[in-house]
Amino acid sequence: MSPLLDVRELSVAYGLPPQGVEAVHRLSFQVDEGETVGLVGESGSGKSTALMGVLRVLPPPGVITRGSVRFDGREVLDMDEAELRAWRWREVSLVPQSALNALNPMLTVGQHVADTLRAHGVRDRAEIGRRGQELLALVDIDSVHLDSHPHTLSGGMRQRVALALALALEPRLVIMDEPTTALDVVVEREILQRIVHLQEQRGFAVLFITHDLNLLLELADRVGVLYSGRLAEMAPASALRQGGRHPYAQGLLAAMPTAFGEREPISIPGAPPDLRDPPSGCRFHPRCPHLTERCRAEEPVLRALSAGHTTACHLLEQP
Repeated sequence: MSPLLDVRELSVAYGLPPQGVEAVHRLSFQVDEGETVGLVGESGSGKSTALMGVLRVLPPPGVITRGSVRFDGREVLDMDEAELRAWRWREVSLVPQSALNALNPMLTVGQHVADTLRAHGVRDRAEIGRRGQELLALVDIDSVHLDSHPHTLSGGMRQRVALALALALEPRLVIMDEPTTALDVVVEREILQRIVHLQEQRGFAVLFITHDLNLLLELADRVGVLYSGRLAEMAPASALRQGGRHPYAQGLLAAMPTAFGEREPISIPGAPPDLRDPPSGCRFHPRCPHLTERCRAEEPVLRALSAGHTTACHLLEQP
């Protein structure tokens, strides 16, 4: 069976060569129906740029320089504006990182719902009102807040409103761009539990973007680890829980605090490279504890370690 979302060799740059900076380099991954796939990495690793490329909402001067994005067999990069408008939200939707910035402060929650539904052909006022009540009930918000403006709601309520809007047209894929980053841990837990419950109810797939590997190991079926715009490792979450194979994935795991303080977190030394002047060879080599001369000279390519598990590291190549 073909994947619901199939991203192949996607490259995204800000500006064209020779002055442009490549933020995502030949990224490939798939998301199946009903599956949760996560992309994780430090700030600047290319996570959000990748999802904007998939949705074709890159701000100038962002440009897709190569690759393919297929959704249920259709090439997204060939769609015109009318096709994209029909595809977004009905087939794929987005829960943004900051609902306060994404929601219009001049509109009530009910008006946001109405705008979303009207943009996709729902005109009946009674139907819009009924759908608004149903959507808020899905995320445990009283329907009285259909008349509320975003700034009058708590951060957790705003994020749940954003989730409700993302589900308004029952899409098959929901992309979540660090949707709980600005929330406290209690509210974060409530929202994540709600996402899992709704996914079980409705069967949509999730592409989850975050810098929190701990979170993904709990939520995701498969996890892709990004570094400097490149996929370092893609593995089942169960395999990463046992310890990643790529040195960067291992470093992220070692840097995570444990629930009961069994060990001290160990940070990865150094900082991600400047994309305007990246290092030669493997992008991670200046921070890698297993550095070899080959790492400095030659960029590794993704290779399969086992079914569904690939990594890009010279140390893991078979002799």
